Amino acid sequence: MYRQYVALLISFALMGCSTPPSEASPAAAISTLDAGFDAKAQRKLEKQFDSYLNPDNLREWMKHMSSKPHHVGSPWSKQNAEYIAAKFEEWGYETEIEQFDVLLPIPKVRLLEMVSPTRFTAELKEPVLEEDATSSVMEDRLPGYNAYSADGDVTAELVYVNYGIPADYEILERQGIDVKGKIVIARYGGSWRGIKPKVAYEKGAIGCIIFSDPRDDGYMQGDVYPEGPYRMKHGIQRGSVVDMPMYPGDPLTPGYGAVDGAKRLDYKEAPTIMKIPVLPISYADAQPLLEAMQGPVAPASWRGALPITYHLGPGPSTVHLKLEFEWKLRTAYNPVGRMVGNQYPDEWVMRGNHHDGWVFGASDPISGMVSLMEEARAVGELVKTGWRPKRTIIYAGWDAEEPGLLGSTEWVEHHKRELSEKMVAYINTDGTSRGFLGISGSHTLEKFVNEVREEVDDPLVDASLQERLRARMMVNGSKYADRKDLPIGALGAGSDYTPFLHHAGIASLNMGMGGEAGGGSYHSVYDSFDHYTRFMDPTFEYGVTLAKSTGRVTLRLADTDVLPFRFTNFVDHVTQYAKELKEFAVEIREKTKHNNTLVDQNAYSLAAHPDKTYVSPIKLDSVPLFDFSPIDNALARLRTSANRYEVALTNNIKKGGRPSGDEAQNLNQILMKSERAMMREEGLPRRDWFKHMIYAPGLYTGYGVKTLPGIREGLEERKWDEVNLFIGEVAAALNRVADDLDRATSLL
Repeated sequence: MYRQYVALLISFALMGCSTPPSEASPAAAISTLDAGFDAKAQRKLEKQFDSYLNPDNLREWMKHMSSKPHHVGSPWSKQNAEYIAAKFEEWGYETEIEQFDVLLPIPKVRLLEMVSPTRFTAELKEPVLEEDATSSVMEDRLPGYNAYSADGDVTAELVYVNYGIPADYEILERQGIDVKGKIVIARYGGSWRGIKPKVAYEKGAIGCIIFSDPRDDGYMQGDVYPEGPYRMKHGIQRGSVVDMPMYPGDPLTPGYGAVDGAKRLDYKEAPTIMKIPVLPISYADAQPLLEAMQGPVAPASWRGALPITYHLGPGPSTVHLKLEFEWKLRTAYNPVGRMVGNQYPDEWVMRGNHHDGWVFGASDPISGMVSLMEEARAVGELVKTGWRPKRTIIYAGWDAEEPGLLGSTEWVEHHKRELSEKMVAYINTDGTSRGFLGISGSHTLEKFVNEVREEVDDPLVDASLQERLRARMMVNGSKYADRKDLPIGALGAGSDYTPFLHHAGIASLNMGMGGEAGGGSYHSVYDSFDHYTRFMDPTFEYGVTLAKSTGRVTLRLADTDVLPFRFTNFVDHVTQYAKELKEFAVEIREKTKHNNTLVDQNAYSLAAHPDKTYVSPIKLDSVPLFDFSPIDNALARLRTSANRYEVALTNNIKKGGRPSGDEAQNLNQILMKSERAMMREEGLPRRDWFKHMIYAPGLYTGYGVKTLPGIREGLEERKWDEVNLFIGEVAAALNRVADDLDRATSLL
């Protein structure tokens, strides 16, 4: 969605993560496969599933679905939803298309011109290319814009703010540069795009321009399209700038479904809509604006790859930015197919991928959508042989993901009570290409997905996906490469798992192949079938490999006698998160002491030398000592509970077989709801929609995760009462999980 998504998944594994190398699980702990299945029979079923997968289907479906623009509200988006639903029905699923009416502004006026020191009008267009068949399709095509920008007509000097994140403004302030009353120009990268206008507005800017620098995804990375995969000079990255860290979904219906009769906010009062005009541009349009700027030369790390000297400003480059939007509700169509389980029909395993794109969206999202469809088709083929899942399997194609996770969020909000009772887990994909299988998600499923990755082979390399990823981690010097269970990433936001995990407390996974294909088409008109089949996954073998991986996750969750939630890895991760926060508290305490000493020294020097001017930092309030012992005690208790559960489960199975009947159902009800125990109904400060105490997107990272967010952001924002409050809340959440585990152990 918001970045070249799969690359984020892969980077976690390749560059390392904040997870301790220790593995506290008892040495004889039984695998999740052996705990839940006759392993030989299950592998036979999965081999049969693999035999049904056909890459030609993925190619055919992608060519059809990406042949026309299919943003939410467009005719082809509705057609694609109906196309997916028809396929689900053909393959034996009970199918419906659920509709939600959501706000999506579409631009009526887009104007960007430099009025001094010279005149220049930005083209704001992506040209037709002979090598790209769909680039000539103009009907229903959205121009380059940022959804949920404010309307505006502003003229001001430019200030270059690098990536436009809070740390960049600290550097500008040290240079004596103020953006109040100015228009900022920021390059894509460094954080989710919506953070850039959010921070700019808070700093007093009246407009924001975001450009794609060739250093990040253009000619500095490789040949540009159509010769190579990277962004050509006129490519524009569309995207949403809604304030998603406050809440995703329809801006007008926070916390409840956007259905007929729903109470809606006035769009001018909706808190997640940006307060200043925002416009994305190509690097061809950005170069004249940046070239005309003066002021201090930008720091070395701020300089991109354009053949100019990057200056900070302000000015003398002065620009006129005018944007006007049609603020209108559009209908989102979510096709949903259900294969009802024959033993536990009210326990649900759900797979999802969105189907809407900014333009043609071959890579993002159709590559992931067609992989999901082929998985669903193969499951349908298994059913024809007489097999049927024990639990209900649900496949969904979400609409309106690109503007801000609207389709999935409205669905979760509308069905939240039922989901809380019935949903076992949600498995998300977003897009896929050549490379490695990246996984992020609930760490209670970390052991489980490692076992799955070990059993799927790379299509082009004689190794399993796990072996190949481990080898890559070794090459990159990751200290976790020799860990038995390779760590999976924690989830922030940015794709359709967000409402499931952060709002409804449903264990979630985010999976995708990638890391070996160029990403220069992202959110441009050139994210096309031609681009994908030349540069991303020409044979669709990695799309099939993703289906093999997610298919195993789905089949095992749907059919296992004992759900594969294991807790020792989870304890390892949270222990590391707590350790990081203790170190962070010490760090800011030392920095505060240093800062306040500097203030005192400057005040003394100014008194001694009144003819000199000193710019003194603000004297900061002292950092108290925080008592983390409630978390330490809760973690110690949870580790004991997790180990006792492992021993009890292993001994139970070795002695007499797996739990069954009412015993198994009672055990699984406890396990599937363990993620709910990590929630706080009142949510996080200033954003009560986000309720998870272990993971959340950061207020100023957008999709980047903040772990133990109530504590971490309390420290970052120097809100000491919040730090103390959420030490207690996190400890309480961990103790609730331990209570559940103790109940599970007693059943064994």
